[in-house]
Amino acid sequence: MPLRLAQIFDQSALARAAAAAVIGLAALAAPLRAETAAPQKAEIEKIVHDYLLANPEVIRDAIDELDRRQKVAEADSRQKAVTQGANKLFNSASQAVIGNPSGDVTLVEFFDYNCGYCKRALDDVAKLIEGDSKLRVVLKDFPVLGAGSVEAAEIATAARLQLKPEKFYEFHRKLLNTRGAVGKAQAIAVAKELGADTAKLEKDSKSPEVKASIKEVMELADSLNLTGTPSWVLGKEVIIGAVGFQPLKAKIENTRKCGKTIC
Repeated sequence: MPLRLAQIFDQSALARAAAAAVIGLAALAAPLRAETAAPQKAEIEKIVHDYLLANPEVIRDAIDELDRRQKVAEADSRQKAVTQGANKLFNSASQAVIGNPSGDVTLVEFFDYNCGYCKRALDDVAKLIEGDSKLRVVLKDFPVLGAGSVEAAEIATAARLQLKPEKFYEFHRKLLNTRGAVGKAQAIAVAKELGADTAKLEKDSKSPEVKASIKEVMELADSLNLTGTPSWVLGKEVIIGAVGFQPLKAKIENTRKCGKTIC
């Protein structure tokens, strides 16, 4: 999940950055030209320095405002990416669809078979589908947690080409519920249990079609600035993290009611 700005830098670094910004603004506001003498510049800096020491909350407010602006910019960028990539996001041939294929609301999930939070979110998705006959869910295999995840994604994508939708959903649930690390062997074992041709699976997992499918998801995730799983797309909103059943359900209901996740 993307980290908050305050988690990326230590507080002292942020304080220095905020102080530098305030000093820069003060210098710009001062009725002095660029060639202001050094003593005058030092005096201005001392005034700002003393002000910040007397009013340290200014630094906190500057950090909060910078964080807010960053989030707004990220949200705007993601909304544009959703609009531009809508066809591949919601209607790509290189994806698994569960729930109602003709549903009136589509929820897209980016997941990784080795993601603990995705394992927790699996029950949320199942409850959403069971309780909403008009919900369409698109699964995007986004293998970001190492070589094992990539191998599992290759086998899973090949399995999707071979298994019927309901069987693939069963495969997806079983593999995501697998304890421990998930890789090629685990994915093949689950697919075999559900009747897949394992020789064909291994061959297809290295096919151009499978590679193109995974590449498409990676490019979509990059355009949406996704850095972790699970991540979701609902309407034009990108939702980061395992937010839980009730928040997702509320956003789906709002989308159906007013066309937005927040009415």
